[in-house]
Amino acid sequence: MKILVVLTSHDKLGDTGHKTGFWLEELAAPYYVFLDAGADVTLASPLGGQPPMDPKSDDTSLDTDATRRFRQDKEAQQALAATLPLSSVHPGDYDALFYPGGHGPLWDLAESSVSIGLIESFYQSGKPVGAVCHAPGVLRHAKAEDGQPLVKGKRVTGFSNSEEAAVNLTEVVPFLVEDELKAKGGLYTRGDDWGVHIERDDLLITGQNPASSEATAAALIGRLRH
Repeated sequence: MKILVVLTSHDKLGDTGHKTGFWLEELAAPYYVFLDAGADVTLASPLGGQPPMDPKSDDTSLDTDATRRFRQDKEAQQALAATLPLSSVHPGDYDALFYPGGHGPLWDLAESSVSIGLIESFYQSGKPVGAVCHAPGVLRHAKAEDGQPLVKGKRVTGFSNSEEAAVNLTEVVPFLVEDELKAKGGLYTRGDDWGVHIERDDLLITGQNPASSEATAAALIGRLRH
């Protein structure tokens, strides 16, 4: 099993003057779910090299076993520092595609023609596509083979409007993940704020928030083994 994990290269939180990027837990937990299942994991990002991490996600008060393990893992840190440029990635080299969240992807990956092309290629090749928290927003422009939005008629989840309101960023983000998935015809569902909630719709596997990252990754592995 070879899994491509795509991270954001975007580090500006709108016009707030604050930094953003990927969310550590949403990379670390899936990374070890994949690795411990025997998968080869490759990290990529639009610009390649070291992607920006949301500094708020590096707060040790939010630590989990996975984030602690990731910080102390020299191989993981080396892989993170040397992500492949997205444009150099060949979909045929991988069996599944996964997007960690953080607010960054809403700006770059959601609009990246390279990322959109990857999603469409993986899906049309019968390969699972996973995304957690804000990352389901990267599906907004992806199309199915019939030209309809990829998420149309499919069960999906992602960061909820109430969770965005709770972190006071409703007016900062370029779009709200929940609203966008619904607007594209997705059958959006949600659980409690900050609770574990995932959706599986054949090849499409999505998680609502950071707490859902491990379960989303486990479901992706399950679909690969299906």
